[in-house]
Amino acid sequence: MDLAKKAGAKMVDFKFVDTFGTWQHFSCPIGELTEEIFTEGLGFDGSSIRGWKSIEASDMLAMPDPASAFVDPFCAAPTLSLTCTIAETGTKEAYSRDPRGMAQKGEKYLASTGVADAAVFGPEAEFFIFDNVQFDLKSNGCYYHIDSEEAVWNTGRDEAPNLGYKIRHKEGYFPVAPADTQQDIRTEMVLLMEQLGIKVERQHHEVATAGQAEIDFRFDTLVKTADTMMLYKYIIKNVARKHGKTVTFMPKPLFGDNGSGMHTHLSLWKKGKPLFAGNEYAGLSPMALYAIGGILKHAKALCAICNPTTNSYKRLVPGYEAPVNLAYSARNRSAAIRIPTFSESPKAKRIEYRPPDPSANPYLAYTALMMAAVDGILNKLDPGEPMDKNLYELAPAELAKVPQVPGSLPEALEYLERDHEFLLKGDVFSRDFLEMWISTKRKEADGIRLRPHPYEFFLYYDV
Repeated sequence: MDLAKKAGAKMVDFKFVDTFGTWQHFSCPIGELTEEIFTEGLGFDGSSIRGWKSIEASDMLAMPDPASAFVDPFCAAPTLSLTCTIAETGTKEAYSRDPRGMAQKGEKYLASTGVADAAVFGPEAEFFIFDNVQFDLKSNGCYYHIDSEEAVWNTGRDEAPNLGYKIRHKEGYFPVAPADTQQDIRTEMVLLMEQLGIKVERQHHEVATAGQAEIDFRFDTLVKTADTMMLYKYIIKNVARKHGKTVTFMPKPLFGDNGSGMHTHLSLWKKGKPLFAGNEYAGLSPMALYAIGGILKHAKALCAICNPTTNSYKRLVPGYEAPVNLAYSARNRSAAIRIPTFSESPKAKRIEYRPPDPSANPYLAYTALMMAAVDGILNKLDPGEPMDKNLYELAPAELAKVPQVPGSLPEALEYLERDHEFLLKGDVFSRDFLEMWISTKRKEADGIRLRPHPYEFFLYYDV
């Protein structure tokens, strides 16, 4: 409330995340911001939110978190923003399908196990900054078209003049200007993040042509990291819009070039001390190796949450740095789990799980990943031997022995249907939520399966 007063706020905006990772919001005049709302909440219609309430029991409460407050830089009128968790009316119990509430339950479950009191995450979300995107879908046709001034396909475009500095496929890491046209817009994103309390470590162009980018922020605990990821996406998309550009976190918007991942660094801590440093392989502790064992055991089911779109599986294919092989290794980026070796500090010792992509709901993805790691620790799951070879260059017979991620969303959902007990511990995920998730995602997959594809016309029109 002091922050609102200092900013001269006229409005207060209440934001919350829906099932599938989109921020929703509603606003009130600043006079409605009283101390009571932090304990009493604000009512809204939950039946209008995807995957939530049915209409006969639709009343819900948004409970603002004062620690999440910031002044929204994209509103014309000075506006205070508050992130909310969702509760049932009457009892004020946490709503079982609220992703932020589920992540908070995950943190409580971790502490209850005695294994650790903090799960620390550091995600690296990639994205594309395009100049234009068009798409349409009708019963008699469909198309999409993407454009970028720096893309290799525009070497011949009439730009009056065309200066020829275009980034070739898979050569976007790290050319300077004039090839990299987006240094200033990424810097503007970074400075705004810093202004709003996000500690940024670096920004750069990524491998693909057409404006692929990455901005990395400092690691933090589970819920705080997921909160930051939501604000991160909000800033990036709105800064781009201000400049007449558009951002997508789709995993694979371009054919024939690298997709966008969300490599996720994870470590566990207790009483301020890191638990993943030790004298085992790559400087890891036995606990860290058991965590790897848990993640690898549940990796195929995790894909249904960490790679939750049909488009995700157009990224998870060999040949584009995508980590399709379920193995672990120091330094090796072709393995699903990498142990970074940049620093020997115990505080820097962590594991990097590489399959996730930024279409995932961060609250759900990080919580599920933590639950798999804890399951491995509690059950002392052996991760097997590390794989220090280039997995893309293995002989076919040797590669056949290495498990791989599912090849499609329906396949991942089948694995989640069979392997989800580890998510139910501590009532973090509920059967009701997982049934809803699987059903909804299968309908998405069917939506793609049932529609003719333009490439099918290329292949089959003259049959």
